[in-house]
Amino acid sequence: MQQTRTGSTDTGLHTRWNGRLIGLVVVLALVNFVVDSAITAPLLVLPEMLDHFGTDQAAWLNATAMLAGVMWAPLLGKSADIYGKRRVLVLALLLSCAGALLCAVAPSIWIFVPGRMLQGASLAAVFLSVAIVRGVCAPRIAMIVVGIVTSSSAVLNIASRFLIEKLATEFGFQILFLLSAFVGAVMAICVHKVIPESLVRTPGRIDVGGALLLGGGLAGVLSYVSLGSDLGWLAAGPLALLVGGIAALARWFLVSSRKPDPLIDVRDLDGPLVLMLLVVFLGAGSYQSMLQLIPLIGDVSADQQLGYGLADQGSVAQLLAAPGLGVMLGGPVAGWLAARVGPASTLAGTVMLGTVVTIGMFLGASQLAAALGCAFLLGVTVGALGTSGFNMAGSLASAERQGIVSSLVMVMVSIGSVVLNFVGAAVLKSTAVVVDGETTNSATGVYSYIAIASGAFAIAAVLVVMLVRSTRLSRNSPSPELERDTAGLRIPNSS
Repeated sequence: MQQTRTGSTDTGLHTRWNGRLIGLVVVLALVNFVVDSAITAPLLVLPEMLDHFGTDQAAWLNATAMLAGVMWAPLLGKSADIYGKRRVLVLALLLSCAGALLCAVAPSIWIFVPGRMLQGASLAAVFLSVAIVRGVCAPRIAMIVVGIVTSSSAVLNIASRFLIEKLATEFGFQILFLLSAFVGAVMAICVHKVIPESLVRTPGRIDVGGALLLGGGLAGVLSYVSLGSDLGWLAAGPLALLVGGIAALARWFLVSSRKPDPLIDVRDLDGPLVLMLLVVFLGAGSYQSMLQLIPLIGDVSADQQLGYGLADQGSVAQLLAAPGLGVMLGGPVAGWLAARVGPASTLAGTVMLGTVVTIGMFLGASQLAAALGCAFLLGVTVGALGTSGFNMAGSLASAERQGIVSSLVMVMVSIGSVVLNFVGAAVLKSTAVVVDGETTNSATGVYSYIAIASGAFAIAAVLVVMLVRSTRLSRNSPSPELERDTAGLRIPNSS
């Protein structure tokens, strides 16, 4: 195999930097920025959205996009194997664009929530962009490019926080969704023009029924958690949602265990893999729930004497920008450490850090300096958690199971985020107080919320110790999969 002067081999793989590769990296980095604008950025205007729709269902406004990601990620990932990665990436961006437009014009929460669910399709852009990199680059340079693609968008995320906050103040929260739709549409065009289509196809079929059962079942169970505190835990409506959700999940499990080509093959799950997925579920869920709490704390002034509040000490944009800096550091450092001490030990250290940091938010709820420090370290935690989780998945899976195991990590990240967001929102709602005629979150609710997140990380710490013992990975002998995947954040590969 010979290298050409353009820096690619005779198979078309890039082996060094050139103009075409730089263009591809820029486009895919911006694609990952679209994901932030659809999933995380709406946290900046969460209080305004709650006021606009006259609701206290913060989890529905925030977490439905991540909930939909549980369905979209494996569905679009498998579609990419069958129909082509570029084609499906364009589809994911257009679905996100349509969802953003729906959110921008939604007259009620019942229209807004379906828009957020469409925006959840953008989650597929994360692992599809990395799969594209691996398809067009030689392995050595692909590791470098993956690190750039998955982390460089964090710079744009930080800068956009302050711009969005100012625009939302002047034009309303709808401007955020209009901008998200515009960026998504532009990037869909850029992907179609710049990114080459993959030539490799995997025969198979799309398990749409499995995706609908999984997503519908989770929606039913989480709807019960959300509505039960308001309508009553034993009320007919919430109970019907709970029973329907459990039935759908049970049906999904039974069908998936018998189908020859299911969306997620539950028969491939074993002890260490289940432990790793539970750790990711708890860690990612705790982080996302804390991220949901930050703007609610930042919208309350200490002068209101509720026992918490940061509104008179700094802006919400500052608090939400700090995790972005941490993510840029956490992912690459975790990859570097995993190559030396193993992914299990790195994952264990990450979970211990997350436990300490969430406990630190007891102080951060009323002190800006502590809140900024904790927010930054939470970003380090989530960056390292993603990298360590995907590297751990690679070390536990055989070569033919790499794609499905990695997609399970993405699914558990999404489910964990949704579950703890809903649980936290239910706690806040059930402990709210009325101050000057307005319903406000109480100190009891806020600190109980932080206690739940800390408890989730503490349970993850116990499980990760069990994982380290069960895998017994050598500190000095990382697996071949690990050596291949320790550059930056490993994302599920759909190929």
